[in-house]
Amino acid sequence: MIKVIIADDQKILAEGIKTVLETSREIKVTNIACDGEDCLKKIAENIPDVALLDIRMPNMNGVVATREIKRAYPQVKVVILTTFDDSDYILDAINYGASGYLLKDINASSLIDAVINAYRGELILPTNIAKKITAAAKMVTAGKELRLKKAFQLSERETEIAMMVSENFNNRQIASALDISEGTVRNYISGIYIKLGAANRAQAKEIIENTVKGD
Repeated sequence: MIKVIIADDQKILAEGIKTVLETSREIKVTNIACDGEDCLKKIAENIPDVALLDIRMPNMNGVVATREIKRAYPQVKVVILTTFDDSDYILDAINYGASGYLLKDINASSLIDAVINAYRGELILPTNIAKKITAAAKMVTAGKELRLKKAFQLSERETEIAMMVSENFNNRQIASALDISEGTVRNYISGIYIKLGAANRAQAKEIIENTVKGD
C-alpha cells in the first residue's frame, strides 16, 4: 500500500484528490495538510511514501516544502500538483528533488498512475512541462557552444550536456530535457570529464564557465 499525504490550502480540493486516489487499491491517503508547515509536522508523525503538494500555499509553498521534505526524509517521493504552468517553479521543485510536476486539470486515472509511478522512482512530467525544461536548457548562445566544442573537441551532444551542467541542471533534468535515460547522461558526463580533465562536476563547471567566457 502506497501511503500518501496531500498538502493543499483548499480543503475541498484536497478531499476531492483523496477520494480520487483512494479509488485505487494501491493507495492510502494517510493525511491532509493545509500548507507546507503543516505538511512537515504531519510527515514527522507519520512518514508517507509520496507527498502530493500544491505549489501555492500560505506559510510555506510547495517548492520550499519540497526542499525541506527531501532534506529530512529523502526517501519520500514528492509530486507537485498545481494550476500554475511556470518553468521557474518546475525547475526549482525538481532541483530540490521532486519526482514530478502535474497540472490540476489531469484526469483521475492519470493522477493515480502518476502517484504510483513516482513511488516506483519515475520522473513525472507532462509533455508541455518537459518542453519548457528543454527550452530553458537551450538558452545559451551559439558562440559559447562553439567555443566550448572547439576547445575540447566535444560532440554536439556532449557540448549540449556540458552547457546544461554549467547552468546547474542535474542529471534528472538533463535526461528529461533531452529525452534520454539518466544512465546515458552519466555516461556522457563521464566522457566530458575526461575531455575537460575534470575530476568532478564542480571542476567541470568551472572549466566550462571559464572557457565560454574566454578565460
